[in-house]
Amino acid sequence: MSWAERIDEALDRLTRAQWVPQLLVRLFVGYFFLESGWGKIHNLDSFTARFAEWGIPAPAFNAALSGWTEFLGGLLIVLGLFTRLVSIPMFINMVVATLAVKLKKVSGLDDFVELDEPLYALTFLWLFFSGPGRVSLDHLLNNLRRGRSPDRTPA
Repeated sequence: MSWAERIDEALDRLTRAQWVPQLLVRLFVGYFFLESGWGKIHNLDSFTARFAEWGIPAPAFNAALSGWTEFLGGLLIVLGLFTRLVSIPMFINMVVATLAVKLKKVSGLDDFVELDEPLYALTFLWLFFSGPGRVSLDHLLNNLRRGRSPDRTPA
């Protein structure tokens, strides 16, 4: 076997295994937001006060919206259910947090790349484009919708 064929084979294996990072990212980021959202919706008064301090309009409504988006979005991301759809409000939530709150403290590129929120926004953007992977309820439902057996799907 030539080096080119070996490289092609290795790249094919990596492509077939892309479900691994999709699963790990979903579990890690989804759980983080599930937990974070849970804390916010169970401490909504103080979260609303922080929104008011930051100058967010309609702080009670937007704090509840943000907390529930994180909680329910995190849960759905962990399950891999409606992953692409739920990545949109999660992405928006992180962009708003970056622009409305975090960007005020940034004095340069070094400060910006150290923020968590843009990294989470990019993670949700990646999940939007890549999808949840093979180990997800989305994948299972898609196979059932197409009439395929879940255990006999192509890699």
